[in-house]
Amino acid sequence: MENISSHKHFIFLGFEELGALRPVLFVPFFLMFIVALAANSLLVYVVFSHRSLHQPMSILIAGMACVELCLPVFFVPNMLLSFLFDWKGISLVGCLIQMHFIHFFGAFQTTFLVWMALDRYFAICTPLYYHELMALQRFLKFIIPLAVRNVLLITFFVSLAGKLQFCTNIINHCFCEHMALVELACGSTAINSLAGLMAVFFIPVLDFFIIAASYIVIFSSVLRSSSSGAKALHTCVTHIIVLTFSLTLALIAFLSYRIRNGLPATIRVFFSTMYLLFPSGFNPIIYGIRTTEIREHMLKTLTHWTRFVQIVRF
Repeated sequence: MENISSHKHFIFLGFEELGALRPVLFVPFFLMFIVALAANSLLVYVVFSHRSLHQPMSILIAGMACVELCLPVFFVPNMLLSFLFDWKGISLVGCLIQMHFIHFFGAFQTTFLVWMALDRYFAICTPLYYHELMALQRFLKFIIPLAVRNVLLITFFVSLAGKLQFCTNIINHCFCEHMALVELACGSTAINSLAGLMAVFFIPVLDFFIIAASYIVIFSSVLRSSSSGAKALHTCVTHIIVLTFSLTLALIAFLSYRIRNGLPATIRVFFSTMYLLFPSGFNPIIYGIRTTEIREHMLKTLTHWTRFVQIVRF
């Protein structure tokens, strides 16, 4: 029997079909990366530097901004170097580390939306007990189980991927996404696919059902009582907008790997990349615009910085 030598070094070929136009991708992805870093950094700074924003919802928004700030750092710089200098290689260990952090922070994108939905549920449906329920000691019972779930499931399927034998080292992607690596393996990958499906079902899908159930109860409560209904709906609509964009991109990215149907590889890679990068730049802008208190403090901070720059220049 022929011995199989497993590859330990891989080459990214994402967007390779674009040929000479591939370096042009540096510009839009670099701009999105800068917007994501700047917007999330500003949001985190504004929330933690103003005591008036030290409220549960604002802190959750800042926590989500931290996730959105960290996520692109683990794959966008590598993409940009690949576009500009044609640096495409990565070791197996580096690939697994990148995969772990990408999926780990990606999982918390929907988990933070769950915690925000619970915050709105307590604020609207049980307003008299809101501060008691949102006290850290009590809210930890909602934080810890979901955080442990994310850590265990992500670590599980990444560990399984690391044990595979790889017959080829060409990854048709710009970073180490789970299925992009698994499809290079020799032999059956049924267990890996099952582990990936379990992670999808128990993280974004389960989170979606929790969020949907929370908002059904919230809207029912608002319809029964007109008091503070407008403000409640305004706050909830912000979360629904973010959830809709995030889940739409996630669903397209998920199906593109499992239902090929002749879909061009470039389109598949594009949606898989946007699923991670676009929310990082989109979410802080939406929260900054639609959350009145945060918007006002962000405008004041930007105005102060602008005046400081002008004074330094002159």
